[in-house]
Amino acid sequence: MRLDITTVVVSPFEQNCRIVKDLDSGSGVIVDPGDEAERILEAVAASGARITHVLATHAHLDHVGAAAEVRRALGAPFCLHRGDLPLLKALPEHGEMFGMRGLEVPPVDIDLADVREIPLGAGRIQVLHTPGHTPGGCTFLFDGDGFFGDSLFRLSVGRTDLGGDAKVYARTLSDIILGLPDSTLVRSGHGPDTTIGRERRENPFLNGTYRLV
Repeated sequence: MRLDITTVVVSPFEQNCRIVKDLDSGSGVIVDPGDEAERILEAVAASGARITHVLATHAHLDHVGAAAEVRRALGAPFCLHRGDLPLLKALPEHGEMFGMRGLEVPPVDIDLADVREIPLGAGRIQVLHTPGHTPGGCTFLFDGDGFFGDSLFRLSVGRTDLGGDAKVYARTLSDIILGLPDSTLVRSGHGPDTTIGRERRENPFLNGTYRLV
């Protein structure tokens, strides 16, 4: 796939919402519409992408806070792993706690627990279940381009005290994330991009310097 990727940094948490457009077909997806729906929709219009799916790596408020409005405006199905439904249902309450009031719980149209791939143009987006940061966390692979949400950061990993499980996370890191090719581009939910190879060498949670459990 030939991709055009637009990043819109949204919310007080500076979360990376991505608009991913397949240049050959013009179809696209949104990954993690966390806040500021109007800005996201403006970026979609500017990209010219025809949005077919709204994807969530997980259900923390800074990744799904604008999902309901974006889904409604674009008429595209919202996709989330059912392991994160309790977090999703608590979205309004969590929003109140962090000063993001009036958040709306979007209906889940596609349960990612039942999906291995999502079509994009003539290609496919691979859906990997990567739990630990949250129970239903997922990573989306577009060939060698990965959208990891908060499962992996440049030189760090996600926290586990907001619905996560450190033991599960440790297995995800060792068995799934470190099983990806070094060339895999890591697009994180916050902060700069990196690669699996660089994180394998330098990330203290992946190279054995620190342990989650």
